[in-house]
Amino acid sequence: MKFHFLLGCLLGILTFLQAQSKPNLIIIQTDEHNFRTLGCYRDQLPEEQAYVWGKGVEVETPNIDRIANEGAICMNYYGASPVCTPSRASFQTGLFPQNTGAWKNNLHMTPTLTTYAKVLQNNGYATSYVGKWHLDGNEKPGFAPSNKFGYSDNQYMFNGGHNPWFKVTEEGEHFPVNKNMYYKWKKEGRDMSNIHFTTDYLTDRSLEILERDKNIPFCLMLSIPDPHTPNIVEGKYKHLYDDMVFEKPITMVENTEQRPSWGAPKNKNEAKDEIDQEYMRGYFGMVKCIDDNVGRILKFLEENKLDQNTIIIFTSDHGDMLFEHKRRNKSVPYETAARVPFVIRYPKKIKAGKVINAAYVTTDFGPTILGIMNQKEIPNAEGYNAAATFLGKSKVVTDNRLTYYRTSGGGWIAGVTNRYKLVLSVKEKPWLFDLEKDPNEFFNVFNDPEYKEIATKMHSDLLKLMTEVKEPGLAKIQGDSK
Repeated sequence: MKFHFLLGCLLGILTFLQAQSKPNLIIIQTDEHNFRTLGCYRDQLPEEQAYVWGKGVEVETPNIDRIANEGAICMNYYGASPVCTPSRASFQTGLFPQNTGAWKNNLHMTPTLTTYAKVLQNNGYATSYVGKWHLDGNEKPGFAPSNKFGYSDNQYMFNGGHNPWFKVTEEGEHFPVNKNMYYKWKKEGRDMSNIHFTTDYLTDRSLEILERDKNIPFCLMLSIPDPHTPNIVEGKYKHLYDDMVFEKPITMVENTEQRPSWGAPKNKNEAKDEIDQEYMRGYFGMVKCIDDNVGRILKFLEENKLDQNTIIIFTSDHGDMLFEHKRRNKSVPYETAARVPFVIRYPKKIKAGKVINAAYVTTDFGPTILGIMNQKEIPNAEGYNAAATFLGKSKVVTDNRLTYYRTSGGGWIAGVTNRYKLVLSVKEKPWLFDLEKDPNEFFNVFNDPEYKEIATKMHSDLLKLMTEVKEPGLAKIQGDSK
């Protein structure tokens, strides 16, 4: 009996040591998230860029800010394509969208591809995914897709939909609830205690999984469908910003005659010169709800003494224009459509307060996080492994490396560094923005003599990169750019 007792104790100690030797990983990914809504990004921006809807018009996000302040913030992170499916496919696989099988929304990611989660699963991690997936075709909601892509627990993974609530029945069934159903039931006076706002519901499920796996190495990805439209919040968030008045961004009303064809309003609704105040108040409410739920996860890590050995990341798949340049949502090369928040905390190895000024896309995520965790590489990954930058001693890093992102339709390509953006289009002359001098993206300096050397080199390097990663739009775009 003593032998078995001692053996059990020894195995327990070995399991504990193994769990401590491997860092845990939590990724919180939102959908269609404007980086200016986060305090940690506003703190890094000049006032006119931090408060494009008016001074003091802001959401307080102390929990997401804490991740940045106790870790690193990336100032130039982009979705590999500023729509859901292709950006998410790149995030999972380390490939550019055209090589994932899911180069536009509602396509299936190639089933034989290896994800970063599969690499971790193969090395003994408990891997779980909770929330929106959008890589399994057009299924809605499409719970627990059969191809798990390395996530051993995907019971709460659903393929699509932005239903604001989930209902949990007494029999243990979980299903989404749209706004029509919700308000109908509420009007009828039904018991609403078993209906939960989606962000809260998904965080609840994530905390259950973390409780289950807290004594072994784990990887959890929580994919929150907000703050994507329909911009609905309830409870304490519903009227939180009722008194806030949103001013028109300067890009909504100035330099409109110089706007490139790819940046023009896409419909009559966007062409209006007014901001939808209710739309913006709902968006801010969703962001606040998200931040509160991030706080719940941070609290769990602290209470279970997991905070020092857990890498936690907050990011998104793409941005939201929120009326800048008379646009809503995404799909354009502008910063607020393509640029995403990316903050990471890893107390053991990443310096607190680190600021990284270097261009990355979601393609770079898999190679980088596996590098940070000292894991094997994703086979044939095309993304850049920036682990050395994140783990380095410098608190401020500036790197002018070039990468690019693309439209899902192949009509334009945007090459980016930490300062410049070159947009090549099949229907428009090349546009070069100096984002340092022109953060509003008003002026094309491609043919400006002062920028000739920069434009020539950036154009050449971009075409070379596109060739290396088999960009299918290369021939048309290259021809139009000369």
